[in-house]
Amino acid sequence: MSQTPQQQNLASKLRDLPYSAPASPISNTRCIGVIGMGNIGGNIARNLAIHFSRSQHHSKHSIVLWNRTKAKADQIVAAVESKLEKDGGIASVSVANSVEELVKQCDIVITSLANDAAVVDVYEIIIKTLKEDRPSNNRKIIVDTSTVYPTVTGQLDTSVSAIPHTSFVAAPVFGATAVAASAQLIICLAGDYRSKKEIAYLLVPAAGRKVIDLGGNVEKAVSFKLVGNSFIISSIELLAQTQTFADKVGLSRQAFHNFLGELYPAPPLIKYGERILNDDFDGDTGFNINSGLKDVHHIQRLSAQYDCPVPFLDTTGRHIVTARALNAARPEHERHPNLDWSAMVAASRVAAGLDPFNSKNRPAYLVMPEVEE
Repeated sequence: MSQTPQQQNLASKLRDLPYSAPASPISNTRCIGVIGMGNIGGNIARNLAIHFSRSQHHSKHSIVLWNRTKAKADQIVAAVESKLEKDGGIASVSVANSVEELVKQCDIVITSLANDAAVVDVYEIIIKTLKEDRPSNNRKIIVDTSTVYPTVTGQLDTSVSAIPHTSFVAAPVFGATAVAASAQLIICLAGDYRSKKEIAYLLVPAAGRKVIDLGGNVEKAVSFKLVGNSFIISSIELLAQTQTFADKVGLSRQAFHNFLGELYPAPPLIKYGERILNDDFDGDTGFNINSGLKDVHHIQRLSAQYDCPVPFLDTTGRHIVTARALNAARPEHERHPNLDWSAMVAASRVAAGLDPFNSKNRPAYLVMPEVEE
């Protein structure tokens, strides 16, 4: 019997996983907890709930959510129920009243948190709960998808793995909000091999499209994420400077964007180029600029630790801070409440005498040079 395109796509993604299929984790009844309903965690939770509801093999899995602001978790549950009411399927998804309740109830706990401080705070509760309510012979797997400094991840691994029948997997992800929503995340995995294998088959294709295995040292996974982010951040800065240059010279911004898409047809570059082109700096649909600055600081710290200068990041960091300052200085009704990190272009625009956030607004004092035919 021939396969449908969807079945072929699924088979292709599973073939690409760097592990053999687990013996029987998928067919067993599991309770999966997700802590943190931000742009990434919320979409992972939503996609897991919808995916498992549609698969006969996954139909017994249940999803439990927790967020510091409970309303966000309730919104995810409502979104899942609305989607399944329209498309068919029954999901077992609920909201826990506390981190402790979720940890006691779930076999697998996935965390997706904004910064190092949030991760440390939540993991203090997770570890305390695991020690007080030790898992039985059924293993618990704790998975962190957050982008933090590597030594923080190393400390989490040491503390979690010391608890009997419990393992830790570092799983930072690549992909902004739209990528997470469409279950196209690239997932970096490091930690216990058996646990990594189970998490890989849990998350692909439900929440991601590809897994990169980075061995047993969990610090390598977040180091990989930071080095990868250094390339992404630097690419956005390069887009910002060259788009501004084209604008000031008097070239068609759309034509230059199209040229870059032909020359470097990488989806993230095209997407960030479109954001700059269209002045689309909404962080709710992209990547929050404050999180971007946090990552820049982590990358700079990591580069200093290994005596490997990354000078491009110095410029990028300054431009992110400049963009935040320029936004804060605007009248309240004109401020972006949540900037995307592509707004770093504001620094290049101001340096060139252009409006920081509105490329269509050309000040009277700015005389564009004539372009020779």
